[in-house]
Amino acid sequence: MERLRLTEDGSHSLYNAQYDQHYHSTSGAINESRHIYINLGLKPVLEKKSGPIRIFEMGFGTGLNAFLSWDIADKYQRAISYTGVEAFPVSLAEASQLNYEPIVAKCGFLNLHETSWGVDHPLSEKFLFRKEKVTLQDYLCDEQFDIIYYDAFDPKAQPELWSEEILSKVAAQTRQGGVLVTYSSKGIVKRALAASGFSVEKHKGPGKKWHVLRAVKM
Repeated sequence: MERLRLTEDGSHSLYNAQYDQHYHSTSGAINESRHIYINLGLKPVLEKKSGPIRIFEMGFGTGLNAFLSWDIADKYQRAISYTGVEAFPVSLAEASQLNYEPIVAKCGFLNLHETSWGVDHPLSEKFLFRKEKVTLQDYLCDEQFDIIYYDAFDPKAQPELWSEEILSKVAAQTRQGGVLVTYSSKGIVKRALAASGFSVEKHKGPGKKWHVLRAVKM
C-alpha cells in the first residue's frame, strides 16, 4: 500500500500499516507540528532561555519536527542542538517525496535523512543535528535536554512508550524547568507524566484535535 498521504493543510504525511497510524494529523501535518512542537515547545523556551537550546525527540519519523526546529534556529539565529531517536527509519526514497521544503520555504530537508546515524552534524551555523537508530528503551544518555518532543505512535499502538517507567527515563534526561510536548492528551499519559515528575498542562489542539499536552519538569 502506498504510504504517502496528503493532509488537509497541503503537506504530506506517511501511513504506517503495522500500527495503522499516520505519522501526523491528517488535518494538517505541518500545522500540527508547528502548533505542538514549535509554538508550545520550542518558542516559549527560546523566550526564557538566552543560551543554546537542547532538544530531544522520541520519534524522528519523517524529520518534520527537526526540519521546523532547524528553520527556527536559522531564522532567530539561536543555537539549537537536536537529538532524535528512531528505531524504524523512513527510507530516503520516501523522504524525497515529502513536500515540506516549498511549504516551510527552506532547503536542505533531505540532509536530515542522508546524514549518518550516531554522529553530530552541523547542518548550519546554528543547528547541530544528531539521530540515533535505536529504540527509546535501549537508548543510553547522560545528557540533559531543555525540550522533549514526544512523538511516538498513539498509546493504543505503542503502549510500551507511554508507561510511567519509560516516561520516568525521559524525565531523568530533562532539566529542571524543561518542557515536554506531545499530541496525546489521554488520561494514562497525563497520569504517567505527573508520576514521572512533570507538572502537566492541557492546551487546545491544532485543527480538529481538542487537546494536547505540555508538561514542565518540576
